[in-house]
Amino acid sequence: MNPQSVSDISVVALAGGVGGARLIDGLDRVLGPGSLTAVVNTGDDFEHWGLHISPDLDSVMYTLARLSPEARGWGIVADTFQVLKEFQRRGLEDWFQLGDRDLATHLVRSRALGRGDSLTRVTGHLCKTLRVERPILPMTDGPRPTIIVTERGEELPFQEWLVKVRAAPQVREVRFEGATQPTPQVLDALGAADLIVICPSNPYVSIDPILTLDGVMAVLRDKPTVGVSPIVGGKAIKGPLGTMIHDIEGRTPSAEAVAAHYEGLLDGYAVQRGDGFVAPFPLLETNIRIQSTRDRIVLARELLEFSRSLT
Repeated sequence: MNPQSVSDISVVALAGGVGGARLIDGLDRVLGPGSLTAVVNTGDDFEHWGLHISPDLDSVMYTLARLSPEARGWGIVADTFQVLKEFQRRGLEDWFQLGDRDLATHLVRSRALGRGDSLTRVTGHLCKTLRVERPILPMTDGPRPTIIVTERGEELPFQEWLVKVRAAPQVREVRFEGATQPTPQVLDALGAADLIVICPSNPYVSIDPILTLDGVMAVLRDKPTVGVSPIVGGKAIKGPLGTMIHDIEGRTPSAEAVAAHYEGLLDGYAVQRGDGFVAPFPLLETNIRIQSTRDRIVLARELLEFSRSLT
């Protein structure tokens, strides 16, 4: 990696979910202007109430707009749910919670997509209206749904599995359908990056959808790439990853198990203190619990300094 100041290097962060949004927030607060691009999973995207919902894109956008509730990590702080209550009163679908302010985002997105705008274009517009200056790029402009195949052979869209049935069915396989082409903007950002950061996101349903797009892995193998573990002390920081590691790969959940999933890709890896293991690359043992703003900033700085020593 080039020896320039860590605040000036060009970083691309691959992300999905709350953990990814939180690390991107830390990087945003540390890196200089024009130095950070977020490439975000869209495998979670789905249609609800006739609207196009992009949960991971919105989590990153709201976090960088300083609108995301710090404890919950999704949606808009202090949002109300009057529309949801009306849906409940009328016996309509209410399993996915959409706040009233949040609805404006989905309405704008759906209207723009309906008139032919790309997801990349409308995401840029939404970011501009919320004064988010960092580029937030959907991994692809085409639909690429993540499908959960359960042990009983059911095939469920990811959000239905995660939210509607509360991740209860055991997972046998995760499959991706639809578009396989990353956007030109994603390939350009990856090609220009000095460093790739794989955020502490679920590898199966947040990062793999990005990595399996055509040409992405080929670019990453030529770039310094560091990951941050989404597992602390054998448990997922957030979400169902712990049980997924066991169900899909038959392994005990650990930081090492996630690193093994990224075999051949990582040049360095950040884990919680005490979660170290014998690895073929350098480890950074530190605090990776980053709910607070201060912790996000500290980890971002440590991660960038750690990355300077990688080749």
